[in-house]
Amino acid sequence: MNHYSRDNFRLTQSIGFMINKARNILIVEMDAALKELDISSQQMGILLSLTLELAATPFELSKVLGIDTGLMTRMLDKLEAKELLQRSRSLEDRRVVNLALTEKGEKVAAQIPEIAPDVLNAHLKNFSKVEFEELRRLLRKFLDE
Repeated sequence: MNHYSRDNFRLTQSIGFMINKARNILIVEMDAALKELDISSQQMGILLSLTLELAATPFELSKVLGIDTGLMTRMLDKLEAKELLQRSRSLEDRRVVNLALTEKGEKVAAQIPEIAPDVLNAHLKNFSKVEFEELRRLLRKFLDE
């Protein structure tokens, strides 16, 4: 089913516009909240993905987070420069780069759950539990997960 046509498409009323605007607002607010940890919201995603063992290589992280490999490389460079993660070549396949948090990276990642929920909860404060779960369900459906 097509929900948009040439006749009814209005930029500011489109789902893409609203999702992008919500994303931009969350990024600005999350980045401000994470400033004391000296990481960005995108770097937070990397640290938590490694902590939760959702990914172990740059390619896997790119897939999990929906970030292109070029941007991923630049973000990993920054995290490595901050001594939050380290890269190492796989012993089985030298083409594969494995990622691991450093002790400092683990400490920073452990502080994220003390900060991030406040940013998200501020935007969800007027949602009932049912509405919150429905939003999550619809977003998963939108992402085709």
